Amino acid sequence: MKLDVLAIAAHPDDAELSCSGVLLNEKLKGKKTGIVDLTQGELGTRGTAAIRKAEAALAAVILQLDVRDNLQLADGFFTHSEESLKKVIQAVRKYQPEIILCNAPEDRHPDHGKGASLAEDAAFLAGLRKIETYDEGVLQPIWKPSYVFNYIQDRYLHPNFVVDITDVMDKKIESIKAYGTQFFNPNLNEPQTYISTPEFIDGIVHRASMLGKMIGVKYAEGFISKKMIGIQDFDALVKQIT
Repeated sequence: MKLDVLAIAAHPDDAELSCSGVLLNEKLKGKKTGIVDLTQGELGTRGTAAIRKAEAALAAVILQLDVRDNLQLADGFFTHSEESLKKVIQAVRKYQPEIILCNAPEDRHPDHGKGASLAEDAAFLAGLRKIETYDEGVLQPIWKPSYVFNYIQDRYLHPNFVVDITDVMDKKIESIKAYGTQFFNPNLNEPQTYISTPEFIDGIVHRASMLGKMIGVKYAEGFISKKMIGIQDFDALVKQIT
């Protein structure tokens, strides 16, 4: 299935926390969207790989994704190797996204920066004819996305552009809460972690509010681009209150 927008995430829940609003926006405009998780998040303090798989499936329904895939790289231990790159290249060629959204270039969790590097390099290498990859025994055609953007995660990184997600903010939070083992849940007898406090979800809302304020809307998500962004005309600009 060809996608318009593909989020590549080091862990299940990375995309929900960081770019699910944009994925929902695009889906509601009739675009095809998906998420490819690099790992199963099996090293997480709370829950298990099997539980997180079920949580990711629930989040996919909430986000109305056309595709949710998992490459099953080793959580915490995947490297920027030929083997890992080829798995991501296969995914890029399989889903042929016009736009890739990937992890923050550097962040609190080391997998995030590694995931960004893998996604960025795979997006480039997927366009090289001399790199051969196969899907169910069939040689894949080459594919090069038009854009690769990094979403912003735990650490604040100044965005190159922000996107209004006001109309879908409630669904974004719902998709995050689909990960019932990972975030605040008073009914669970699990160790408390950095992300399991009620204040963590509050921080997600506050971040979206802060980014929204930059463009005069209630909530927004921010993105980083190494490539210059162009617009067709001034109608593409968000009208701001001055």
